[in-house]
Amino acid sequence: MSVNEINSQNFEVEVLGSSKSTPVLVDFWAPWCGPCKMIAPIVEELSNEYAGKVKFGKLNTDENSDTTTKYGVMSIPTLLLFRDGEPVERIVGFTQKANLKKKIEEHL
Repeated sequence: MSVNEINSQNFEVEVLGSSKSTPVLVDFWAPWCGPCKMIAPIVEELSNEYAGKVKFGKLNTDENSDTTTKYGVMSIPTLLLFRDGEPVERIVGFTQKANLKKKIEEHL
C-alpha cells in the first residue's frame, strides 16, 4: 500500500466519498516543514501495516490552501482521520508511531 497524493480537486472522491467502512487518514504537510518530513516515513509504514483497513493520503498545504482552510488546519503536520466523510480525529504536530497507531485503532 502507499500514501496517495490528495489535492483539492480529488479530495471529495478520495476522502469524503471513500467506502463507509474504511477510515481515511490525511496528512496535511508542506515540503519546507521539518516535522512533516519526520512523520512522513511513519505514515508510509502505517499505510503498509493497515493496507485494506485504512486509506492514507497526503495533502500539500501550500498547493491546496482552500481545503486546508476548510478543515481549520493552522499548523503542520496535521493528521486528520475521516470516517463516513467527517473528521473524527485530529493530531497536530509530530507524534510517535505508537500514539498514531492507538488513534487509528480507536476508529477501526
